[in-house]
Amino acid sequence: MAKKELIRCPWPLSDTRMIEYHDTVWGTPEHDDRKLYAKLVLDGAQAGLSWKTILHRSDGYRKAFDNWNVEKIARYGKKDMARLLADEGIIRNRAKVESAIKNAQAWLRIMESGKGSFDDFLWKHVDHRTIINPRKDQKSLPASTPLSDAVSKDLKKAGFSFVGSTIVYAYMQAIGMVDDHVDGCFRKAKG
Repeated sequence: MAKKELIRCPWPLSDTRMIEYHDTVWGTPEHDDRKLYAKLVLDGAQAGLSWKTILHRSDGYRKAFDNWNVEKIARYGKKDMARLLADEGIIRNRAKVESAIKNAQAWLRIMESGKGSFDDFLWKHVDHRTIINPRKDQKSLPASTPLSDAVSKDLKKAGFSFVGSTIVYAYMQAIGMVDDHVDGCFRKAKG
């Protein structure tokens, strides 16, 4: 009997790493605070680039940023900045590297505020439940929404950078706050 081929969103194309990311990560609800920080840095690094470029460098980012040790990243100084700007495993854009450090500091303020976790800070916007959007095709995916506008505004108010509404919407898709798998994709949540 022939094995039935999975139907998936078309954006991973034939790239093995992109397919694995689509099939196991994208749209899966994430609630680990450090992973949420890491994904925010990676989505910010994507600005002006393709996700494929960032995904293929994600291991380089993890190594360069001390395995996503946010407390350590928040204390990075000039020496660390120089090291990161020389690291070929990441996108060596000064504003994006500075943003990762600034965002670690903002993340720590949230975590130390006693008002909850970074997970709570983000997921309160969707009442801690994934929004399942009907998507006939990839063309129907918006670049941003009123919800991503609101999350972006809250992140900026908390001191984060590289968190414009378009970046935030991609982030919300990545961490499963919204399910934008196209209808028929085997990963589409049943709602």
